[in-house]
Amino acid sequence: MPHSDTTPSVDLTKDLRDMARLASLEDGLDDLLRRGLDWLARLAPYDLATIFALEGDKLVVRMARGSLAGPWAKGHVVSLAGFPTIREAIETRRARAFTEHDHAHGDGDPFDGVLDLPPGHSCMVVPLCAGERTFGVLTLDRTRCELYPQAVVDLAEVYAQILALAIVNAEQRAALERLHQQDHDHAKLLESELRGHGQTVLGTSRSTSMRDVARRAEQVAATPTPVLVLGETGTGKERLSRAIHEWSPRAEQPFVTINCAAIPTGLLESELFGHVKGSFTGATRDRTGRFQMANGGTLFLDEIGELPSELQAKLLRVLQESSFEPVGSDRTVKVDVRIIAATHVDLQRAIANGRFREDLYYRLNVFPLTLPPLRERLEDLPLLCESLLTEQSRRTGQKRVRVTAEGIAKLAHHHWPGNIRELANVLERATILSHSRELGPDALDLPARAHAVERVGAGDARELDAVGTLDEAQRKHIRDALRQTSGRIYGAGGAAKLLGVKPSTLQSRMKKLGLTRTA
Repeated sequence: MPHSDTTPSVDLTKDLRDMARLASLEDGLDDLLRRGLDWLARLAPYDLATIFALEGDKLVVRMARGSLAGPWAKGHVVSLAGFPTIREAIETRRARAFTEHDHAHGDGDPFDGVLDLPPGHSCMVVPLCAGERTFGVLTLDRTRCELYPQAVVDLAEVYAQILALAIVNAEQRAALERLHQQDHDHAKLLESELRGHGQTVLGTSRSTSMRDVARRAEQVAATPTPVLVLGETGTGKERLSRAIHEWSPRAEQPFVTINCAAIPTGLLESELFGHVKGSFTGATRDRTGRFQMANGGTLFLDEIGELPSELQAKLLRVLQESSFEPVGSDRTVKVDVRIIAATHVDLQRAIANGRFREDLYYRLNVFPLTLPPLRERLEDLPLLCESLLTEQSRRTGQKRVRVTAEGIAKLAHHHWPGNIRELANVLERATILSHSRELGPDALDLPARAHAVERVGAGDARELDAVGTLDEAQRKHIRDALRQTSGRIYGAGGAAKLLGVKPSTLQSRMKKLGLTRTA
């Protein structure tokens, strides 16, 4: 290695920039130490440069560079008790160049007995300290016998301080990465335990139509293509969407959900795209939106058919350009998000009625998947019951139960207007009321279809099958409930409570059917 005998005058800007970059890499610590010693040669020439890590009262070689470095250096250990000069350098945090007197009458060199260095050779000890943290020491040795100039010692001391800061930063970043990965793994485990695995029923379904949906879902999962999941309320659209995410290359990245019908219109834009402090009353701090939360992963837009028209254009831009501006900001944010949208609304009818943008529809409807209702896949009832009861047991901590064959037979005779969500409610209610580990027909509370009409005072006990089309039956059913509650939707005496649905669901259904509170 060529050396200069004069104090070097070099531009360290690039070296320091590279040092900062290496400190930010996940596995950059060893590379940082190696490159740090190589760069130091421009300031202080050496034949051997070594970084010792402080471990208790011992110093252990972590990295060695130079023409004298070799396999012997790895793991070389010296005790501080035998080197008071090095201990003093650490305690005072000052670099020190060994003199010929130090070599002859002091504590010698850390490599005595290992390397045959001449008495009085050039030697320097530089502490690696940052804040309260002492990483260890940096030593420089040359085969020639001359003293390192004080200017070089001072420069090496400053350089070592910067290197120590970079080392501490790299260690802290590695620790944060480990904690982040632990949190990520823990969150995935909790999510799996609380929600169950969407693939369980998909992969083993006895229904031909359901197996076809699962096959197509697994095919599209490997691509970044947008997916539109269609189906009645409660058919498991979110479960299917989670399965697509878990089958995809983005499985280790976030799966973020938002229900476009459950958030007031005035807040929905901020929820989707975030906002900056002061952008509106109550915006006391910057807030990240769901798109940024899902960056690198999947964003599930539930009830996309209820997205307000003023936000549809902004969503279209994100799909086209992968960028947006948070509310109140002129800064463009770039994101990499896979979109899965779901709805029970007839989007083509919504387009015809002017409630949904046709261009947005074609952006979302690249790969549609339609989930069959539960009444068309009753052969899956045993598997669905087992899966739902397992999830429920994990979530509530209650005893594990099963549905008997007679109970399954009773469930198979129900129409299931609420699909899998209704089945989950029936099973949870049964496990609460039953003291047995087996749920038979008597434990399963299934109201007859005609009873719902009678409860709202329709005065007509005919079952829904005889009313006409499904829309006509629902329209009559909701109109009767509104009449009985004088148009009230919310609260204990409201139509939503009477019908056993959420107010937002009822309002969505009324909008679809063209009903008003006075209808």
